Amino acid sequence: MEPWLFWIIIAAVFAVGEILSLSLFLAPFAGGALVAALVDGVGGGLGLSLAAFLVASTALLLALRPVARHHLRSPGHTRTGTARLVGATATVLDAGTVKLEGETWSARPYDEDSELEPGTKVTVMEIQGATALVAE
Repeated sequence: MEPWLFWIIIAAVFAVGEILSLSLFLAPFAGGALVAALVDGVGGGLGLSLAAFLVASTALLLALRPVARHHLRSPGHTRTGTARLVGATATVLDAGTVKLEGETWSARPYDEDSELEPGTKVTVMEIQGATALVAE
């Protein structure tokens, strides 16, 4: 078997492992194996292709791993529309309205037993239609 073909097979094994794990850990090694196959294909020999594999894999790992970690730690989705208002702070204008992000919203207490006093800072607990349900 040609040595460059061996590197292609190794790259495929790493790529399949990456597809199954989705960790972005094996992908740099697949890239390194492809670089080694290229080096060996142009006549670099085993020593040079092994060095190319190590250097390329290390460089790709150092470049891609921080990006992968950032994406793994970021929230799954960004809240938009009225969902982004949940948890926001509003100011009670009168018994039935609040000032929320510069806009006047109809509001009612989240707890039916409480009252909205003008000037009170409240937290939006839920949005139902065009009405903010708020609590102190």
